[in-house]
Amino acid sequence: TLFRSGPRMCFNDGRIISNFLVQALRGDDITVYGTGEYTRSFQFYEDLIEGFWRLVMHPTETGPVNLGNPEEYSVLEMAEKARELVPGTKSKIVFLEAASDDPKQRRPDNT
Repeated sequence: TLFRSGPRMCFNDGRIISNFLVQALRGDDITVYGTGEYTRSFQFYEDLIEGFWRLVMHPTETGPVNLGNPEEYSVLEMAEKARELVPGTKSKIVFLEAASDDPKQRRPDNT
């Protein structure tokens, strides 16, 4: 999952981090689909662009390569972190039915 932060970040872009933070800021329940045990890997878009640039400029590497962050975080961890980052929020974490096509793990293979 690419992550962009800053003043031009869309609050309704449908990504997990912005969804959780907006819900916490509004005091809405933070919605986690399934058990929250499935994982995601996050990467700043600047780091991805840097990786692409280094690949393009590399004198011998021709690919294919996987670019990404191999660190995984559970969705529940991210929901708890969002609630922690918003002092005084009344948000509770609620669990809804998981989508059948939602992957259980998203982590690039950087080996």
